[in-house]
Amino acid sequence: MAASAHPSGGLITVATCSLNQHALDFDGNLERILRSIKIAKERGAKLRIGPELEITAYGCHDHFLEGDTHLHSWQVLADILKCEDARDMLVDVGMPVVHKNVLYNCRIIFFNREIKLIRPKMWLANDGNYRELRWFSPWSAHRKVEEFFLPKMISDITGQATVPIGHAVVATQDTCIGVEMCEELFTPAAPHIDMALDGVEIFTNSSGSHHELRKLRTRIDLIKEATLKSGGLYLYANQQGCDGDRLYYDGCSFITLNGQVIAQGSQFSLNDVEVVTATVDLQRIRAHRTWSSRSMQAAQTDKVFHRCRAETRLSSDCDEDLAAAVLDKEGEFKYNLPEEEIAYGPACWLWDYLRRSSTSGYFVPLSGGIDSCATATIVYSMCRLVAKAAAEGNEQVIADARRIAGEPAESQYVPVDPREFCGRIFHTCYMGTKNSSRETRDRAKGLAEAIGAYHVDLNMDACVDAIHTLFTLVTGKKPEYRVHGGSNAENLALQNIQARLRMLLAYLFAQLLPWVRGKLGALLVLGSANVDEALRGYYTKYDCSAADVNPIGAISKVDLKRFIVWAKDAFDLPILDDFVHAVPTAELEPTTGDYVQSDEVDMGMSYDELSVFGRLRKQEKMGPYAMFTKLVTVWSDKCSPTEVAEKVKRFFFYYAINRHKMTTLTPSYHAEAYSPDDNRFDLRPFLYPARFPWQFRQIDAKAKTLPDRSKKDGEAKDEGKKA
Repeated sequence: MAASAHPSGGLITVATCSLNQHALDFDGNLERILRSIKIAKERGAKLRIGPELEITAYGCHDHFLEGDTHLHSWQVLADILKCEDARDMLVDVGMPVVHKNVLYNCRIIFFNREIKLIRPKMWLANDGNYRELRWFSPWSAHRKVEEFFLPKMISDITGQATVPIGHAVVATQDTCIGVEMCEELFTPAAPHIDMALDGVEIFTNSSGSHHELRKLRTRIDLIKEATLKSGGLYLYANQQGCDGDRLYYDGCSFITLNGQVIAQGSQFSLNDVEVVTATVDLQRIRAHRTWSSRSMQAAQTDKVFHRCRAETRLSSDCDEDLAAAVLDKEGEFKYNLPEEEIAYGPACWLWDYLRRSSTSGYFVPLSGGIDSCATATIVYSMCRLVAKAAAEGNEQVIADARRIAGEPAESQYVPVDPREFCGRIFHTCYMGTKNSSRETRDRAKGLAEAIGAYHVDLNMDACVDAIHTLFTLVTGKKPEYRVHGGSNAENLALQNIQARLRMLLAYLFAQLLPWVRGKLGALLVLGSANVDEALRGYYTKYDCSAADVNPIGAISKVDLKRFIVWAKDAFDLPILDDFVHAVPTAELEPTTGDYVQSDEVDMGMSYDELSVFGRLRKQEKMGPYAMFTKLVTVWSDKCSPTEVAEKVKRFFFYYAINRHKMTTLTPSYHAEAYSPDDNRFDLRPFLYPARFPWQFRQIDAKAKTLPDRSKKDGEAKDEGKKA
């Protein structure tokens, strides 16, 4: 705290922002930053922060290594510095900065066209979806600053030749502000601890944190805890939307005071700019810090931060302001259910992808099963969000919807009816064969009608038979299905003909259906393979799972079922009940009197088991032997040790032989921490010693030494009678 701070505190209004930035969209990113500053100013804020790397957007990846990216970032910053709305406000924006030929991920903090501090990130995210060390270096000189020589275009505006760069804080006449950037919060010795003991009262956290099912509570709890023990005002800002990659940044900017949430933004929104503000009395921070042991630690700290001074007061203690102020009150953070996260996260991601890709809509092959049903329902959820935003007067959403729907510039069309809008931009097709059932055909048609999609129904037997005949003509051999006496190789090949033809037809219809309807443009093809099928490799490479994007590619079958159950009532779609109770089947083999193809039978494991295998493999980092030793205990009441051993070995065998499929996996919305996505998230080989001879021998040897505590059906019944 600055020496002249008012002893009784004072009211301060602060603003944190969620911005839907797009990688390398410097014009759009600048416009959204300026709009957020304007809104913050109108609400009386004296401090404004935005998301991590907001000038470039977070997802530039290897473009961060290009000199162009750095040049254009400074050009954008120049326009922000000149912004009149930023007058008399401490503004914090993010961009890459090169210092002494080293690239840093930085925050630029300025006041009245003077840069007070460039704060580089010290701890970089470098696991899961994040590879910050590929582009940036961490600032390792803790609590130290150096001179940074400004580019001439910036010096001409600020009148400064050099400014401080490093691990410092900004002191005003009445308080002190410290920066903590995204990953730094998650470290064991987070920067806010030392800053708080050195008198920093306001903490800012600019983040690029993606949505993942059930992840938000961890983020919120860490931030609440950050100021619960040491007191303080904490502002969290996050990127929002799809900035050009598989991730959806879920916004949810918020403000906490002394460990309590006092203001919260939305987690899923179609708004490009969302500003969250709060007005608090600084005295509440100082009162919270009066307890004895905290004061003793603060008095003894030797970790002193360099203070960059801003000659201004952020707070007001005049009687008129005190009388007029509406102070923010503590409240519980409002969380979405996982089912709601599935409904809204992928839907927002799909909207960003659609409006930024210059296409005319989406196309999905509807199979009548729960996976393609979930994909279609998520598209309908997107249409519902668009209709809601349009009804609320969101001009950007209305303009995007008109363009996508093919309306002329002078059109007055407003997409307030989700079914009507869905009929304009969403196209579905049932691609049946003689192996398909009437039930799946009717379910697909019924769902398309319920959500208003433009639906096509076809039989592709002629195409399948033509390829079958061609092969026989060339080789003189006629392959048969297994139920007709064919081998496993014949059976699989005949199934794959159908699966791969569906991909070909999907792209044909996606390209030409707009033309059929007298419209311009083409459609994006959506995939519908869930994360468990990808993990097991239970799909045909280059079948209709090969698409442009996949909104459910990192969501488990278990969660998809729960989502459909929830959406049935939430979206008033009774037809969804038929999908929930249907047996999962690919319908690629002929049905006989005693055989109906089943996904779980084909896979040799249940979807529930796949979810368990996936979490242990990825999240708990277990190989075959470790997984066996874990599950032999967890499943001891239902499986013998040898049965557990066979299940684990079967999973790893099929995972290994199908791992090559992950190299061509359709780009999917990232929603689950055990996703096998090979592109960036799950970096493992795709050629394995598939039978894991050493590992499996260890499992078998261990299984033989363990007692069988499982309760077989007969034993369970006998025990029930005794009870």
